[in-house]
Amino acid sequence: MAETAETDLKKTPLHALHVELGAKMVPFAGYDMPVQYPTGILKEHLHTRAAAGMFDVSHMGQAFLAGADPARALERLTPADVAGLGEGRQRYALLLNARGTIKDDFMVARLVGEAALYLVVNAAMKDNDFTYIAGQLMGQATLTPRPDRALLALQGPKAETALARLAPEAASLSFMQIARMDVAGRPAIVGRTGYTGEDGYEISMAAEDAEAIARALLDEPEVLPIGLGARDSLRLEAGLCLYGHDIDETTDPVEASLVWSIGKRRKIEKDFPAAEKIMNEVLNGAARKRVGLRPEGKAPAREGTEIADKTGRIIGRITSGGFAPTLNAPVAMGYVETAFADDGTEVDLMVRGKPMPARVVAMPFVPNGYKRK
Repeated sequence: MAETAETDLKKTPLHALHVELGAKMVPFAGYDMPVQYPTGILKEHLHTRAAAGMFDVSHMGQAFLAGADPARALERLTPADVAGLGEGRQRYALLLNARGTIKDDFMVARLVGEAALYLVVNAAMKDNDFTYIAGQLMGQATLTPRPDRALLALQGPKAETALARLAPEAASLSFMQIARMDVAGRPAIVGRTGYTGEDGYEISMAAEDAEAIARALLDEPEVLPIGLGARDSLRLEAGLCLYGHDIDETTDPVEASLVWSIGKRRKIEKDFPAAEKIMNEVLNGAARKRVGLRPEGKAPAREGTEIADKTGRIIGRITSGGFAPTLNAPVAMGYVETAFADDGTEVDLMVRGKPMPARVVAMPFVPNGYKRK
């Protein structure tokens, strides 16, 4: 597939601000996005772990799903318990195809006093996702994409301190709660969530308010702008999947170690795509499983690296790998035959044709900092 020409790249409402801040811009999911700022990826990563980082995630897809019972309708396409989602709550969910493999992962929320569900999907998949959801639920629910909205993530242990000065109500939210409130005097949807493993928020607002809110956040002493480079290393340390790499339409929820995202009621009712197949794997195991890996030494093993057992037989492949700044060591995740998925299992990573010792470990690699009640 030909790469998107630079002139064809879309821009988020914060593009001019990124350039003003000296960001290095790169093509990502069809957008011109900041990969890092002059601070540098390493310092951006560590600052997010220690204080608070602001990320532009406006390239992601936002939409509202309305209808007589949009939650029950959406459950035709996901194994998450959407109908049981309380007001002011949000949930991680998987969008499945008819085979039960993963078309995307997304967030679904039920805002207080609102009938429509609020969805956030991945940037690279949003057009496909929205077409699929609208088509599959035609006559039952109506999907309204909102490309007129921007999205910011504020992540880190001091995110609450910084945001509470601009939106005092934000401090009362706990992990996975969501509410409408004003941020720096502008209306927004604020959820206590994110994809770094840290405490933090995602803030949705009208595109025309994005720069004002972003500048207000950056004026707070705890906050630095953070690019895609650190966003990726942070989510890897947190053991979180990147769609198109760790999960895709060749993987199902059991293989991906995402069984926790299947609602208890849904397991019993078995009324989601390929439910019988997936529940059989839940009970009896899948042929392979996503695991965390800690290579020995300092050399990282990148995506595509083959994983071998100690006899040299190839048993899997790395899907995400790199250097973990918080640990000052390399980490990776990938798929191995289930017989080799237990924590502590010793394997070899085939780096440039040479075996590099590693062991299977539990994820997350860095403990999460979510604020739960």
